[in-house]
Amino acid sequence: MVDTGSRMLGGRVAFEVRVEEAFAYLADPRNRPEWQSSLRSVEMLDAGEPRVGMRWRDHTVVGLVPQMEITTLEQAELWVEKGRWRGVIEAILTLGFEPTATGCLVDVRFRVGGRGILAPVGWVATGAGVLPVLADVRRAARLLAERGH
Repeated sequence: MVDTGSRMLGGRVAFEVRVEEAFAYLADPRNRPEWQSSLRSVEMLDAGEPRVGMRWRDHTVVGLVPQMEITTLEQAELWVEKGRWRGVIEAILTLGFEPTATGCLVDVRFRVGGRGILAPVGWVATGAGVLPVLADVRRAARLLAERGH
């Protein structure tokens, strides 16, 4: 079992678009290379619209290729993905959506866990990864805002 003892870290990002638009964009793995700085490309393993169980592989700039899966998809409210790399590292990204008068807020939570002696790697990766994850979600917010004008 992967150690999930480390707590989820994150923050909130304001989007200047309707919650439905932000959700549709962020929940679709095919959009990820546009806003996620660590990605070269996404290799879809399942066709169709985003849904629970949809799988893909992230091809990262550092050469890692984790397999990803949507584990929760509650339209315009909650989206969760889980990524696994070589069966020893697992990452979870949770995005919660809240409408506001000017768009929406996205609550971003992130955690990496490692198995056995790799548990400390998960703790370090969570701490090191949270700021880049938040920066990527902010980039998505900017891209959507620019498209809306």
